[in-house]
Amino acid sequence: MRLANKVAVVTGAGSGFGAGIAARFAAEGARVLIADLDDEAGRAVAERIAAKGGLAAHIRTDVADAANIKSMIETTVDRFGQLDILVNNAGYSHRNQPLTEVSEEDFDRTYAVNVKAIYLAAREAVPVFRRQGAGCILNTSSTAALRPRPGLVWYNGSKGAVNTITKAMALELAPDNIRVNAICPVIAATGMLETFMGKPDTPENRAAFVATVPLGRMSTPEDIAAAALYLVSDEAVFLTGVCLPVDGGRTA
Repeated sequence: MRLANKVAVVTGAGSGFGAGIAARFAAEGARVLIADLDDEAGRAVAERIAAKGGLAAHIRTDVADAANIKSMIETTVDRFGQLDILVNNAGYSHRNQPLTEVSEEDFDRTYAVNVKAIYLAAREAVPVFRRQGAGCILNTSSTAALRPRPGLVWYNGSKGAVNTITKAMALELAPDNIRVNAICPVIAATGMLETFMGKPDTPENRAAFVATVPLGRMSTPEDIAAAALYLVSDEAVFLTGVCLPVDGGRTA
């Protein structure tokens, strides 16, 4: 059990990468708080984990809301007695479209969920980590931060900010024994697939994108969970400030 006696919070864990990360962490012995805006989806993930012998709880969380984030961290500590790992996974994107056609509402929500949420979570989690003498933060970024794509300009920028924030946090928090890393996944067959492609999810459209990935497929939640597990585990104790592409070679 690589995460025995650890407690983790995973945002956006009701589906996609977050659900995969939460399930893998629980399988490795962590107690996991599932934080998701979708109550039904979050509870379902927690129930699936429990059915397999893991320990998980769900709390409805809007990661762009300061009060929600405060409650998320406090609930974790109250319920499980500690906090060892924070995974800022919840994400949002405007649809793939010309940059001048993205609505102000979509722009604001993209930066609120992808960027402001990390700030809000750090304000609440870092003091807990400091009191405990250690902690680990993992941010879900994107290959969009490394190889920007037309049509996703503002999303690209938000994930570029995630990478810069990850590196800066790693430097500032290293004296507190708090590690900060990020994962940069390539596109996956999740609920945001059509948003990223900007076109219907057809076999032909998928094939066109897959052709740009040297290893010949999209990523899966299991791929991302495996990388996340390594970065938050004690095996990666000397890694901080890393923005790891999990992309089948797309950004190589």
